[in-house]
Amino acid sequence: MNVLNVDLGERSYPIFIGCSLSQSTSVLAPYIKGGQVLLVSNETIAPLYMEVLKSIINVPVLNTLVLPDGEQYKTLETLNAVFDALLMHRHDRSTTLIALGGGVIGDMTGFAAACYQRGVNFVQIPTTLLAQVDSSVGGKTAVNHPSGKNMIGAFHQPQCVLIDIETLQSLPDREYRAGLAEVIKYGLITDLAFFVWLEEHMALLLARDEDALLYAIERSCYLKAHVVSEDERESGLRAILNLGHTFGHAIETHEGYGEWLHGEAVAAGMCMAADLSQRLAWISKPDQARVVALFVEAGLPTASPDITPEQFLALMAIDKKALGGEVRLVLLERLGKAVVTADYGAANLMATLSAN
Repeated sequence: MNVLNVDLGERSYPIFIGCSLSQSTSVLAPYIKGGQVLLVSNETIAPLYMEVLKSIINVPVLNTLVLPDGEQYKTLETLNAVFDALLMHRHDRSTTLIALGGGVIGDMTGFAAACYQRGVNFVQIPTTLLAQVDSSVGGKTAVNHPSGKNMIGAFHQPQCVLIDIETLQSLPDREYRAGLAEVIKYGLITDLAFFVWLEEHMALLLARDEDALLYAIERSCYLKAHVVSEDERESGLRAILNLGHTFGHAIETHEGYGEWLHGEAVAAGMCMAADLSQRLAWISKPDQARVVALFVEAGLPTASPDITPEQFLALMAIDKKALGGEVRLVLLERLGKAVVTADYGAANLMATLSAN
């Protein structure tokens, strides 16, 4: 078992990587505060892991809630089901919420924990690759709105993150590949050596080799934890974690939540960001080709669906990084270094949008 730490002062917490859920009683126990737990999962994950997890949680009151599975259910309406369960079972402010599932369950459970009685404890147990390397770490919680993804939410850090790579063996291939998009992102934005390692080891990752997975997950979590420790609430540095996300969120919103998986949309978005970076002469055409080639090898989309430039611009304007009506984008100054900028030129952006 490997342990990383997200250094946020009194809100610091550990990330445990490699644990088996069935053997995690001593790991989990110190982070369950009070005598009440609400365990939240979805219809896909609950039959696989909920009973195992229930067997290692020793509290007087343990309630469970199983939500429908899918990005299309990441809504205020579904969120209200969490509040209904908490109130029906009379959970007080010492309760702990546990999120068992992918990014949707983690985001909604975390947001519920941020809101219930103005904030209660919660624990992340992510079961998808994307959630393990990205959404479970950093305290971002949210639900979607029909006009924009993740526009309603709060920063609320977990007590701990428990990552069991054994859960990835049951993950469908499409969802697994979608998670690789966020792994590739870390190499692109801040760690060229990791990007090169991914180029050399993608075949092992696609085969779900345990050693390769452990390294990729640990390195991704380490890089995200470092960024979050420097900028918890995304006032500066943390925005680089959104490479490709402004384009990707526009794709998800346009197509309808759940039609494109988040990682698929972000993969296409990162290729668009690389295209725009090359038009600015920040990266070379061969480097742009390397970016696209790695996503192709991972089996991920490298271009957007049929969206007009005008539709893209309208959707991109509803983005958390937009300030004063100006859309800021995360682009590549070079491979291994991302920057947030609004200085990309309208003509260059239109050329990228028209090319994809």
